[in-house]
Amino acid sequence: MKHHILIVEDDLRISDILSRGLSENGFAVTPADSAEMARELVQDESIALVVTDIMLPGEDGISFCQWLRKTYPNLPVIMLTALGTTDDKVEGFDAGADDYLVKPFEMRELIARIKRLLRQYGAKVKTSPVLSFADLELNWQTKSLTRQGQNIDLTPREFQLLEYMLKHQDRVITRDEIAEKVWGLTFDTGTNFIDVYINYLRKKIDKPFSSTLIQTKPGMGFLLEVRDGK
Repeated sequence: MKHHILIVEDDLRISDILSRGLSENGFAVTPADSAEMARELVQDESIALVVTDIMLPGEDGISFCQWLRKTYPNLPVIMLTALGTTDDKVEGFDAGADDYLVKPFEMRELIARIKRLLRQYGAKVKTSPVLSFADLELNWQTKSLTRQGQNIDLTPREFQLLEYMLKHQDRVITRDEIAEKVWGLTFDTGTNFIDVYINYLRKKIDKPFSSTLIQTKPGMGFLLEVRDGK
């Protein structure tokens, strides 16, 4: 059975290129030229993944992605855009995108990222929904986080980053690893979006409390370790 991909792109030339490239690689494709149209089409239960541009007529891709993440939390989303700064990427990931590809790009790279996400979402197994470290508890099933019993709100990407750190709390995690495993990207040393997200997490789970949990190993990466915050 072919995986069904929804393409949200108002540039008909690009949409045709994407549709043809994906079809030639064994995917079923449905195009949409607006977020409004995509909202209707995504209700089809066969849709396996969404590829969306950010710059769309009417509702933009950021708002559409936020809606997708709330309405269909288990549907993978890849953003395509000409906007490639760190701030642009952070905005896309904050909206809930699983991956971010800057135009122009090669079709084979898009195909590889689509296949990775389909494997990732299809390989989820039933395990205990609670991950914990010290007084921190994350429930990946209810998408909730508490520390010392206090609820902490995270964006989708912050949640995924912390979840990965909790799953590998026994060792140092490098920036390259975070980029690949959490974002699905080859790390670009010219950008600092990973450090930006680490700082976001620290402000939420460390700063309000007397001890810190997220530590930096200079020249190596990050790890979870309890230290006095005073």
